[in-house]
Amino acid sequence: MIAAGIEITFRGQAWTKKCREWVYFDCYIDRDAIRKRIDLPDCIEDHEHYGTHDGQEAGFVCKKCKDAIMGIHPRSLNPETRVYQ
Repeated sequence: MIAAGIEITFRGQAWTKKCREWVYFDCYIDRDAIRKRIDLPDCIEDHEHYGTHDGQEAGFVCKKCKDAIMGIHPRSLNPETRVYQ
C-alpha cells in the first residue's frame, strides 16, 4: 500500500494495550482479493469494526504480535474511496 502511494492516516497504538502498532490507510482494503493473491499465515485474521461513536475500520490483524493494517470500513465507502487489492 505504501508503494502504491496510499496515504497513512495513523500509525501507532490505536485504542488498547492489546494492540501494538496499527497502521491505518486511506483506502478500502479488499481482504478477499488480497487473500487470493497472497498466502497469508494462519495468525493473520480479518478484523472489522463499525462503531457509531468510536470510529470504523476494516483490515488485517496478527493475533501473534498484535500489529495490524486497517482501512476504511465497507459501510463507509463512497465513489472516491480508493480500493487496494
